[in-house]
Parts: sequence; C-alpha cells; structure tokens
Amino acid sequence: MNATQPSSLKWRSRLAQSLPFYYGWVIVANTVALSLSSRTVMTVAVLSVFVVPMTNELGWSRGLFSGAVSLGGLCAVVVSPFIGRWIDRYGAGLLLSASSVLTGALSVLLAVTANPLAFYALYVPGRMIFTGPLELGIPTALSNWFIRRRPLSLAIDGASKGIGLTIMPLVAQFIITGWDWKTAWVALGILSVAVGVIPPLLFMSRRPEDLGLEPDPAPRARQEAHAGDSEAGLETPGTTAETNFTVSQALRTRALWILAVFSGAGFMVQAGVSLHQVPHYIEQGILPHYAALTASGFALAQVIAGMLWSTLTRRVHLRYLLATAAFVLAGASVATSHSYTPISALASAGAVGLGVGGLHLLVRLTWADYYGRQHLGSIRGITMSAQIGGQALGPVTSGFLYDHTGNYHLALQVFTATAALGGLLVLFAAPPKMQAGAHVSTAA
Repeated sequence: MNATQPSSLKWRSRLAQSLPFYYGWVIVANTVALSLSSRTVMTVAVLSVFVVPMTNELGWSRGLFSGAVSLGGLCAVVVSPFIGRWIDRYGAGLLLSASSVLTGALSVLLAVTANPLAFYALYVPGRMIFTGPLELGIPTALSNWFIRRRPLSLAIDGASKGIGLTIMPLVAQFIITGWDWKTAWVALGILSVAVGVIPPLLFMSRRPEDLGLEPDPAPRARQEAHAGDSEAGLETPGTTAETNFTVSQALRTRALWILAVFSGAGFMVQAGVSLHQVPHYIEQGILPHYAALTASGFALAQVIAGMLWSTLTRRVHLRYLLATAAFVLAGASVATSHSYTPISALASAGAVGLGVGGLHLLVRLTWADYYGRQHLGSIRGITMSAQIGGQALGPVTSGFLYDHTGNYHLALQVFTATAALGGLLVLFAAPPKMQAGAHVSTAA
C-alpha cells in the first residue's frame, strides 16, 4: 500500500489482512444485504403484486403499466456501458450505495403517484437503477473477487436474491391487503435505505489486488502441497489460469454475440412471465393471496436452482447448462398457460424459477469464465444491452398482447418459442480462443 491511496482503502486493507478468512466473503455478505433490500424493490416479481390494485384504482391498462418496466430497461441500455467502465476503474461500492438511496426515495414517492406521467417519472429511473447499477455491479464485484470459487459465490448471490424475492412480494401483498398499495411502496423504500446503503459504502472494494490480496486463494495446506509438486516438476491442478480479453478482443469473438442474443431471448421470457404471473393466475380464477404466493414460489425456486446449477457446473459445460435452463423455461411457460389451481400454479411458478435461476447464475458465470476479470465490467456493460433489451421487451409484450386478446395465453406461446430457440442457439457458443496479445494471469 502506498501513501497516496485513500484512507478508506487503507482501512479496508488493514481489515482484510487481519480477518481469519478471505475478504471476498465480506463482499458476498454485502451482496446479501443488498438482495434483501434495495435490489428487490424495482423487480418485476415485486411489481407484479401491484399490477391489479394500481390498475384497478387508477384506471390504467396493463400495457400502459408494463411500459414503465420496458422504458426503464431501455434507459439502462444507455447507461450500462458507462457503468461498466466505472466499475472496472473504481469498483462497485459507492455506486451500489447511491443506487440504494435513490431506489428508496423513488419507492416512497411512488406512493403519491396519481397519473401515468408521474408513475413513469418515478418507476422508470428506479427500474433503470435496478437493471443497470445493481444488476451489473453486484455480479461483477463477485466475479472480480473469485475465480476458483466463482460458481459458489454467484450461487450464494442468486440464493440471497431469491430469498429477497420470496419475501418481498409477500410483504408487499400483506401490506396491500391490510392497508393499501401506497403504504406498501413507502415500506419498501424505507427498507431499501435502512439496509442497502451503509454496508457497500464501508466494505466494498474493487478487486483483491487493491487490498494486497491474491484472488480467491486456495487453502494453505493445498498451496503447500502444490508448491511441493511444482518443485518435483509435477502439474499443479490448484492453479487457476485466467484469460483476460480486452473489449475489442471480446467483440471479435463469436461467443460474445451468441451469448448476447441468448441473454436477450432468455431474459425477455423471464421478465415477461414474472411480471404478469400474478395477474395471469388471478385471471385463471385463483384467489389473489394464492396468486401472490406464486411470486414467492417463483423466487424460492431460484434459491434452490442456484445451488443446483452451481453443482452442475463442475461436471457439465456451461453452454449445455445454458441450453438446458432455456428448455426448462420453455416448458415452464407452457405449464403456466395451463395452470388453473393453486397447486398447479405454484408448481409452474417453481419451474419458471428453476429456469430463471439457471439463467441468472450461468449467464454471469459464463461471461466471467469466458472473458476474465480485467475488463469484465466494460464487456458486460456493452453486452448487457441485449439482456436489458429482452427484459424491456418481455413485460410490454405480455401487457399489450393481454390488452389485445383479453388473456395471457398468446404471450406465453411467444415466450415458449423464444426460450426454445435461444436454447438451441447457445449450443454454438463455444469458449472463445485466445488471440495473440491477450493477457493471461494465474491465481492460486
């Protein structure tokens, strides 16, 4: 460490050196705090429980309501490349803390919205913050701190997000039932500020090298064993080789474009189904409180899915797992269309969560494993445009097809075909080959 470094960085370095465990787990703990607060507030799973009470009271169409989600995503397309470069240069701490403050303020102000213009003025930037800084900053921070245990760290992140999404729709529905939807928005905003601001501001750091640490070190006993093997001229399987592509190098690989298109297709289905699943089940004759339970079932399934898919990454190539997750999502869309009872609806929502949980974990893991840590924020900032575009297109597709047909069946058919085609396409996304001049590093 040198004298020109900020005092906050020196403080974190001293803390990291004194802890009996790897500081990367402090980063993981921060993402858990965010997932239980600000990260969930502007998600489609939470917004889905507001669809019926807000549109009924305010007289808005489902398509108009859904448009705010899509517009917020499109705004995130514009800011994501800049956010990615910021994360590469400065880290995600300040960005995530500021995002939590703004999310909380916008949520509280949504309680006083009375017309579509005001709703769009508040929800669009909130959705942009969720889709851009929060969804880009958190997995990038984890991928920067972990190589060997990256699947585990991302699985924990996915599980914590799933737990947040399990709890928050139920909390929001409980408040809506006991009071009203305005009180629910205020409560979510207060939670966002209370839990999501201080931890990332104090403890988040860009990369382990900034604190004088190795990335994701192996246990000491294993390091010593590998050192002995190296002296004897044997291969050391504990060493993790990392290939770091620059942005220009990554853009010249076929895998990048296939993964981008796949992300757009997969997350179009994710957003389109998850936002409208609660109103869909209500239309199917299921009582509102049971329908709200499916949103939590969908989120809880993502918790289980994260650990399941993480385990499979040790045995199966990532592109095959991505294809499988897409096919699961396609089948779940079919099941959603034909669910008329609370039990079948909960099972269908769980299947959607299983597929979506796979997408969240595997897409993030694939980008980091294929292209490395050094320029990951910038690469993801550019390619997130496809994912965000899909997330923007999905809800408005559901909403306007509902307004046109009076139900969600046609939209679910579109989503089934989209997920299936995406699953076939991603099978061709083989790992990119290193070109001359790219940077290769190793981490024990």
